[in-house]
Amino acid sequence: MKYYIIAGEASGDLHGSNLMKGLKLVDSEANFRFWGGDLMKAQGGELAKHYKETAIMGFVEVLMNLGKIKRFFKECKADIKQYKPDVLILVDYPGFNLRMAEFAKSKGLKTYYYISPKIWAWKESRIKKIKAFVDKMFVIFPFEIDFYKKHNYPVNYAGNPLLDAVQEKIDEKSSFEDFINKNKLENKPVIGILAGSRKQEIDRNLGIMLEIIPDYPDYQFVIAAAPSIEPEYYSKYLEGNEVKVVYNQTYDTLKHSQAALVTSGTATLETALFNVPQVVCYRAANLSYFIAKQFIKIEYASLVNLIMDSEVVRELIQFDMNAKLVKTELDKILKDTNYRKQMLENYTKLRELCGGTGASERVAKLMYENLKLASI
Repeated sequence: MKYYIIAGEASGDLHGSNLMKGLKLVDSEANFRFWGGDLMKAQGGELAKHYKETAIMGFVEVLMNLGKIKRFFKECKADIKQYKPDVLILVDYPGFNLRMAEFAKSKGLKTYYYISPKIWAWKESRIKKIKAFVDKMFVIFPFEIDFYKKHNYPVNYAGNPLLDAVQEKIDEKSSFEDFINKNKLENKPVIGILAGSRKQEIDRNLGIMLEIIPDYPDYQFVIAAAPSIEPEYYSKYLEGNEVKVVYNQTYDTLKHSQAALVTSGTATLETALFNVPQVVCYRAANLSYFIAKQFIKIEYASLVNLIMDSEVVRELIQFDMNAKLVKTELDKILKDTNYRKQMLENYTKLRELCGGTGASERVAKLMYENLKLASI
């Protein structure tokens, strides 16, 4: 079958690539064209647009780039019409993908959504579009089943694909010595820094994270660079700071970290699955933050706390995101044995809630079987 997949950011590229891998296992004639990234490209098929070109976030930033976004819609619609896929698979990225779902419906194209928009957090009204334009929704968090049930919209749940990606890295035979030698690091415990996948996030968070470095001479801080950001962009943060940057090694960094400072998002769950105690740090533009506060209904910002429905990891959001509080929380992780132990025990429960490995293959099988039934 012919699959057209749209993923608009780094996490979507990861999940899209694992989905493609699963689809190739169940469909020997699978052909792909996609908007995504290097991980999806490595699975084969044709890359129509790289997410580095389309990653725009924040209310203000979107308003400033409306012309560019409009061109993206036009290009994508034309490309889909030319490719004539059997199914359009949308991976998260709701601002763009829900519009594409509406377009696909108008053309009679079957549409599957993989990784639900976070309408349980805000813009719950989007459920109307999902019910109207999406043929099948495949969710990755257990609490989403009940959320959609409340709206009389059945969904498919096959576990969380992050467990596959993380376990694959955990199983690799790579030592701490290999990691530090490869990246010319010191033989000190690592504190990982995951400062976001977009320039706006990095600019508002990374500088604050780096302020605490002088307080930890017995550790080395390592920034896991976002794959969507060019290496030169990090140069301004290296001057005057005892910090190193590694590229295309986010999972390697987490695998060998004693603790981590992490911006809110998928990275918080990835960090937990690697069993790394963390402090969640996030600042947005003040205007974007105040606007979002009017609409966001959830109690927590990190996926770890949302899934567990309790404060497993400390969240330092907006005005709480300052060097003093970051240091206070990092000290607790590194020095308070009971605090660290409790967080790790909660991580074990978190893994159980997310299901076992094999989610990508299970959801690919569900999609393929649904497509075969629809074609009969």
